[in-house]
Amino acid sequence: MKPVRILLLLASATPLALLGACGGGDDDDRDPIPQLGAATGGTLASCANLGSFTYANTTVSAASAVAAGTLSVAGTPIPAHCRVTGSMFQRTSAVDGKPYAIGFEMRLPNTWNGRFWYQANGGTDGSVSTAVGALGGGPTTNALLQGFAVISSDAGHNASQNPTFGIDPQARLDFGYQAVGKLTPMAKALIASAYGKGPDRSYIGGCSNGGRHTMVAAARYADQYDGFLAGDPGTVLPRAAVANIAGAQTYASLATNPADLGTGFTQAERQLVSSAVLAKCDALDGASDGLVQATKACQAAFDLARDVPTCSGTRNGSCLTPAQKTGIAKLFAPGAQTSNGTTIYSSFPYDAGLGTAGWAFWKFNVPTSLDSGAVAFIWAVPPENPTGFNGTTFALGSSIDNLYARIQATNATYTESALSFMTPPHPTEIDTLRNRGAKIMIYHGTSDPIFSSDHSVSVWEGWRNTYGSEVSGFARLYLIPGMNHCSGGPATDQFDMITPLVNWVEKGQAPESVVASARGTGNAGGANADLPATWAANRTRPLCTYPKVATYVGSGSLEAASSFACR
Repeated sequence: MKPVRILLLLASATPLALLGACGGGDDDDRDPIPQLGAATGGTLASCANLGSFTYANTTVSAASAVAAGTLSVAGTPIPAHCRVTGSMFQRTSAVDGKPYAIGFEMRLPNTWNGRFWYQANGGTDGSVSTAVGALGGGPTTNALLQGFAVISSDAGHNASQNPTFGIDPQARLDFGYQAVGKLTPMAKALIASAYGKGPDRSYIGGCSNGGRHTMVAAARYADQYDGFLAGDPGTVLPRAAVANIAGAQTYASLATNPADLGTGFTQAERQLVSSAVLAKCDALDGASDGLVQATKACQAAFDLARDVPTCSGTRNGSCLTPAQKTGIAKLFAPGAQTSNGTTIYSSFPYDAGLGTAGWAFWKFNVPTSLDSGAVAFIWAVPPENPTGFNGTTFALGSSIDNLYARIQATNATYTESALSFMTPPHPTEIDTLRNRGAKIMIYHGTSDPIFSSDHSVSVWEGWRNTYGSEVSGFARLYLIPGMNHCSGGPATDQFDMITPLVNWVEKGQAPESVVASARGTGNAGGANADLPATWAANRTRPLCTYPKVATYVGSGSLEAASSFACR
């Protein structure tokens, strides 16, 4: 094997650091943004006939009719549709000798709205999730319910191969971006076979890694999709994973029990910090309501060293030690760094959702149980040997500098680095999307512990620097105060962004805000255990387009979105 070559990518720089190289947002010489037309629907001709559908490198295993009400989402029955299952590009790896294929499921409604939805799934994929196209903490709707034809896939490997599928170079590329590129034209051909015409409008969306898939598609496949919905996206996922491992090493150094990283920053201590953040920042939006809407202003107002008591004796949850303050503060800003001071991923905003079990899971469990394997086998060059691999030992014992170098490396077998196949190739440029009239909406919880909302802000700011004020004509970002990763936290995390995206793409109705609700007891989408007892079970808030902030108008119920304006 040839010596590893370290790619001198600009990956070590944050998007904001790259802005000086951009053109500066002069949009005077650009053509106007086109307005796309509305989709028109159709009726499924025959489900059974789809079992004989043929397409290059594709095997259809079954096509079966699903009666109305057989499938329900959040208590809402799904109309009658056809379920088609199959796979693409079946092969045996020349590297690890294992079988691979891109498995998929497609659901095509009997009464079709003329649209296609690519359901981008989360985690490290490996499972063909039910193709309904649901988003939000407790979905109020889903694409299949609305009449879309929806596809879901395993991104080129099965769950039993996680995470060692990364030993196969092609499986890496399929997971990173190529599965979307291969499935999309096949899905459109299947739709044409089912309805006598292809989709008029195509959309892609997902949260977490699904959000990353969406962000990558916005850069690589904008000619194939009209609307993009990216939730809490891990846009540069390998960097976030290495940063999370670096965080685990910090928490291990602070832990009172070496076997439990959470003892480095206990639930009581995390709630102490959340309460201190609220004390300094809650009223910045005009209302003391347990939500920090003015996230940017909060980072200037709150200081961990000053605003949280320093322990003079034993840790008891009412203070932080000087070592804790130093170590934890660096993880929030500037974010985890290499030994030479390079920020690996991003800063994280201080927010009100640090005391939750969801926040703790991503910070204290995931580095050793998920991030370790993903970095070791999917992204590192060369990958680790799976024989005898131990995730905890790898995460807590590895050199962060070495891990950061290995996710940027290539060799003769792995010719594309993780920071190439996992990320958008041109982070500050989405010309194809803009020029054809497509739209992208991003939403991100400000208490997300694994993928920082600060990073999504920097991505959007990079676009604004490139395109100037016209960026809001095709790209919008919505911060969700208090929300953890994709859902949960003290937040209004239930919302419908599919409908406003469609209305923006097809009718030109730009979504200035989206109303979100809390998921209290009795919620059809499932109750959120993190809601404060003082909140109404159905509290609502407007999710404002960044950089606007939901601000109390001075009168009206603190439980109602109508009492807040985006300013």
